[in-house]
Amino acid sequence: MLLLLLLLLLLLLLLLLLLLLLLLLLLLLLLLLLLLLLLLLLPLLLLLLLLLLLLLLLLLLLLLLLLLLLLLLVLLLLVLLLPPPPPPPPPPHLLLLLLLLLPLLLLLLPLLLLLLLLLLLLLLLPLLLLLLLLLLLLLLLLLLILLLLLLLLLLLLLLLLLLLLLLLLLQLLLLLLLLLLLLLPLLLLLLLLLLLLLLLLLLHHHHHHHHHHHHSH
Repeated sequence: MLLLLLLLLLLLLLLLLLLLLLLLLLLLLLLLLLLLLLLLLLPLLLLLLLLLLLLLLLLLLLLLLLLLLLLLLVLLLLVLLLPPPPPPPPPPHLLLLLLLLLPLLLLLLPLLLLLLLLLLLLLLLPLLLLLLLLLLLLLLLLLLILLLLLLLLLLLLLLLLLLLLLLLLLQLLLLLLLLLLLLLPLLLLLLLLLLLLLLLLLLHHHHHHHHHHHHSH
């Protein structure tokens, strides 16, 4: 009996531990859901940032183009406003113009290339980020599946423990029944013995009383 009680106590402790584990798993699931929400919101924020950067780059490009146009206008004005030289030396003017424009173009080309590279990077960044997010989502889904499997296992364990408890209770009931069945004949015997004793006492008393009465007569 003591052993059975100890077993029951142990099973109850195990059940409590399993419940605690379930609570912990639920907390983990909540945390994972929060992470998922954050990860889903992150791409939106990143896309907004990228759009802002693209706008800034476009503004820079526009400014550069405006500067170029201004420079060209200034050069044209200079050429037009300069006193017309004698007919033979006009080529030097054109040559000077070309010489002035070439370094500018050479300076601007690398800038334009850099800007194009930046644009490409910015266009590729969201794709890379999306890929990373997809990978993270897949990992989270795997984790969720694992957690669900763990929960199922825990539920199965709980069911098994409940079955064990039921079996133990049945055993206890059977033992009690057996004890009762074993005690019943003993009780019956005791009752019979008591009845016999009572009968004997009654008989003895009756006989003794009768004998005494006869003797006095």
